[in-house]
Amino acid sequence: MADLRYISTRGKAPVLGFEDVLLAGLARDGGLYVPERWPALGAGDLRMLRGLGYATLAAHLLRPFVGRAIPESDLASMAAEAYRGFAHPDVAPLVPLGPNEHLLELFHGPTFAFKDFALQLVGLMFDYMLTRRGERITILGATSGDTGSAAIAALAGRAAVDVFILHPKGRVSEIQRLQMTTVDAPNVHNVAIEGTFDDCQDLVKAAFNDLALRDALKLSAVNSINWARVAAQIVYYFWAALRLEAPLREIAFAVPTGNFGNVYAGYAARAMGLPISQLIVGSNRNDILTRFFEARAMEMRAVEPSLSPSMDIQVSSNFERLLFDLLGRDGAAVAAAMEAFRRTGRLPVGEEVWQKARALFSAARFGDEETLEWIRRIHAETGMVVDPHSAIGIAAGRAKRRDPAVPLVALATAHPAKFGDAVRRAIGAEPPLPPALAALKQRPEHCATLPNQTGALFAFLRERAGKPRPARSAA
Repeated sequence: MADLRYISTRGKAPVLGFEDVLLAGLARDGGLYVPERWPALGAGDLRMLRGLGYATLAAHLLRPFVGRAIPESDLASMAAEAYRGFAHPDVAPLVPLGPNEHLLELFHGPTFAFKDFALQLVGLMFDYMLTRRGERITILGATSGDTGSAAIAALAGRAAVDVFILHPKGRVSEIQRLQMTTVDAPNVHNVAIEGTFDDCQDLVKAAFNDLALRDALKLSAVNSINWARVAAQIVYYFWAALRLEAPLREIAFAVPTGNFGNVYAGYAARAMGLPISQLIVGSNRNDILTRFFEARAMEMRAVEPSLSPSMDIQVSSNFERLLFDLLGRDGAAVAAAMEAFRRTGRLPVGEEVWQKARALFSAARFGDEETLEWIRRIHAETGMVVDPHSAIGIAAGRAKRRDPAVPLVALATAHPAKFGDAVRRAIGAEPPLPPALAALKQRPEHCATLPNQTGALFAFLRERAGKPRPARSAA
């Protein structure tokens, strides 16, 4: 069978293979790349996958997406290397939480957040492709907290990559900031933007949509706008479901999410044949996704800071990929809808399309006080300490679960020590910092601050790309 090709959600960008999609990130028409078809796995295929180790499962599931861009043996070696450094022997342990409830711990990687599952592997893919091509690229990404540190951990010191990560100044936790700004690698450039994560995300998209800048700097992305990020996250949905006897039974997942990338990976797993009966979205006060699934109202609002800063998002970029399928994979219809969203602040979605989305997705929102109460409740019930994002995922799962007979898996997306202040407010004590995180507070920071202006960012990129970062810049 021919290799999978990738098409833009807006229908006008070139159709690409995996290698070019990996290095391109955002499509040239402003859309997001998706596979032209979903690889199909039947019940027999799923049974054969049971018992595989995490890295082996990852290589097997990613094979149809990668095609001949990476030979099978090389992909297997990359997967083994990517997950070798995870602190738990299961890589993503599945632990009991309550009656027919489970917690999938996705924080045992090098930066203690679920983003490591994709970026440790994607970083190796970048290195592989660029070495083969003899090229150098500029990675530009926005982070609401965890993507940045995971991307930097995966790419710091790599000879063929410059890394520029934007974060909203003062709107990530101290540990999240230090995980980025204390990395002393000449190819890493941290930028604090005077604005919100949505502002950072808009700046990144503006840079990619400036085709002259994009081509001059050879821009590429590590945000979940990059298809390879989503593809790598599909694996842990299969990992959990196979341990709960898929395909013999259906599974429901509860996912704390702001940018829709994590839960969209679950949607992709279902499209491939995993028997997922329900995907439950957990939101904080920045609840654009919950408002959509509850009331068909996807409307931009001001971003408000919260105890779960990685979800402080009011424009969920990856929703465009779901919209593409909901609109019958009609790129022109998606482009028109997204243009209207940008122009009016409201995404026009008809009743039939909305009901189609609600057949699979449910959503619930939880404010800061509710989040603290759920951290307390989970600790009292189980003795486990969870971070604010994971608490919201668990709470949403319990609030919106349709069938108690279907196993529910809640995704624990970050180590609680990354949000020690919130945990202390909830249970009276901070979780112990892992040694790798405790050491951060003794290191100097490297970070530039820029206004929320495309001109300022573009000038910074042109000045710094291809050159070592100055030895020290103001935090």
